[in-house]
Amino acid sequence: MVFIVLIAIVCALWAWSRYKNSRNKNEPPAIPGGLPLIGHAHLLIGNSVELWKSVVELSYDCLRLGGVLSAYIGPRTIYVVTDPEDALTVANNCLQKDAFYEFAKCWLGEGLVTGKLSIWRNHRRLLNPAFSQVVLDGFLGVFNSQSRRLVQDLKKEVGKGPFDHWVYTRHNALETICLTALGIDFTEKNVLNSQYVKATEQIFNVFVERFQKFWLHNDYVYSWSQLRKKQDSLLEILHNMSYTVLQKRKADYLNRLETGKTEDKTGTKFKPFMDLLLELAVEKGAFNDREIQEHVDTMIVGGHDTSASVLMFTLLLIGSHPEVQEKIFEELRQVFGNDDRDVTKQDLSQLVYLEAVLKESMRIFPIVPVTARVLDKDLKLKTYTLSKGRTCFMFVYGIHRHPMWGPDREEFKPERWLDPATLPECPTAFAAFNMGRRICIGKSYAYMSMKTTLSHVMRHYKVTGDYTKLVLKIDVMLKPETGHHISIEKRNLS
Repeated sequence: MVFIVLIAIVCALWAWSRYKNSRNKNEPPAIPGGLPLIGHAHLLIGNSVELWKSVVELSYDCLRLGGVLSAYIGPRTIYVVTDPEDALTVANNCLQKDAFYEFAKCWLGEGLVTGKLSIWRNHRRLLNPAFSQVVLDGFLGVFNSQSRRLVQDLKKEVGKGPFDHWVYTRHNALETICLTALGIDFTEKNVLNSQYVKATEQIFNVFVERFQKFWLHNDYVYSWSQLRKKQDSLLEILHNMSYTVLQKRKADYLNRLETGKTEDKTGTKFKPFMDLLLELAVEKGAFNDREIQEHVDTMIVGGHDTSASVLMFTLLLIGSHPEVQEKIFEELRQVFGNDDRDVTKQDLSQLVYLEAVLKESMRIFPIVPVTARVLDKDLKLKTYTLSKGRTCFMFVYGIHRHPMWGPDREEFKPERWLDPATLPECPTAFAAFNMGRRICIGKSYAYMSMKTTLSHVMRHYKVTGDYTKLVLKIDVMLKPETGHHISIEKRNLS
């Protein structure tokens, strides 16, 4: 045993020495606090709350020291970027996601979030029409009906004091994305149940725990771990749902082709994403069943967890800023009067302040606060050069707090979005939907869905909250640990 330990130490020293001798002359400065042999690996130790605190601390260190830093995890060198212009350079020149995204391929395969570059390029081009404005406009009826369902579900909390509204936004967003992605009403208990909801939450915990335990990065070592067993049991639940629905929708689709009936017997008035994928598969041979399932799984997780969290944070911020809430309500009164009607396409374009509130919420609390790319070339930034073969982590949380946002960058101030002159010129200064050419394909879908939801909720309820009590954690995405509860009171529309 002693011999093995000595060998490990010698190997680590050799790797450290090799790293020291191979640094390029334009290397960014190192993050403070590195230790011998392990470098900055100790910053990964702790629970998801402690990990988030490390992300915040590193973000401010990076901003203070120029926007680009180096860090070492054992012999491995990584970079941290919080400068928006340098982040855009990385995002547009290095499109390949880092190896850490491999952890999620057991669930999402080669979907748009985790797919390798060669597959992503082809599939993104094929999938773009599925997110066209014409297709999205067809979902507006679903967005309205689901928003009304949320308003109805929240009635039980009126006047009862603080409650966990994230439970409601998660369940509602999951129903919405599954309905639009799969064309199945997931309010049916035999399709959507508590097992699936819990599995989507727990699988992220698994990925983060594996990331923190660097010895589990090795696939062979991981295959023998208890964490891998937990992952496999969760995947069985997640994949069973999407596979079952895929087979049902495919059978319905092929039956309609054979019989010449173009009408969907489910009675939906829109075309779900899965049907668009099936059309591409049957007519152009673009996808096989596995690829369709991977894209649908990606849409479900990317579409519901992010939107639900944005709505949760936004309602908390609205409840913490009464003046913002009154401006929202005034805009809603101008657009809808006292009418409790559905939101139309024209209404969405008029809800300018509501959209500003959403953007500011995502700036303050970016749901995906860190994104990573592997550098397939030496990359020249404004001041430094990043070396090929290493990983670059772009800290969106830090980017959203760059000095180019102005002296009030730490404040929740939706008004900044109403005047383009007050916004940073760099387009990547706002990176809530990622950045560059691999920007989120569902950006327009998210805005339509969230604006519709908020317009219904804010017409019916007055919200109270206190965001200063918030304790955050990172489970791949930014989530609350405690302090996010709100209270609601009924508004009088007359």
